[in-house]
Amino acid sequence: QVQLVESGGGLVQTGGSLRLSCAASGSTSRIAGMGWYRQAPGKQRELVAYISRNDETNIADSVKGRFTISRDNAKSTVYLQMNSLKPEDTAVYYCNAHGWAHEYWGQGTQVTVSS
Repeated sequence: QVQLVESGGGLVQTGGSLRLSCAASGSTSRIAGMGWYRQAPGKQRELVAYISRNDETNIADSVKGRFTISRDNAKSTVYLQMNSLKPEDTAVYYCNAHGWAHEYWGQGTQVTVSS
């Protein structure tokens, strides 16, 4: 089993920055890739950024150029650096890890961007 714990959310003004962290524990060798999703009230959860075990990344068009995803050398922690934040970035951000047959989710961390 894999456990994911997110941190780093909070309240910022438009144009500010936040760095989210997701620490993975348990059977981390079974993780094929990790990503960050977000969900605003009344909206579908969407993929924001993804990183593979080979550090290949995929960034959503809505945040490309502003957000970056990375992981540590042990591949047990992933980060989402968010710059130039906009009110439309306001959402609960969830860390996700997937293997061949399972998906794991963190508890979510709230990001609020004020005008």
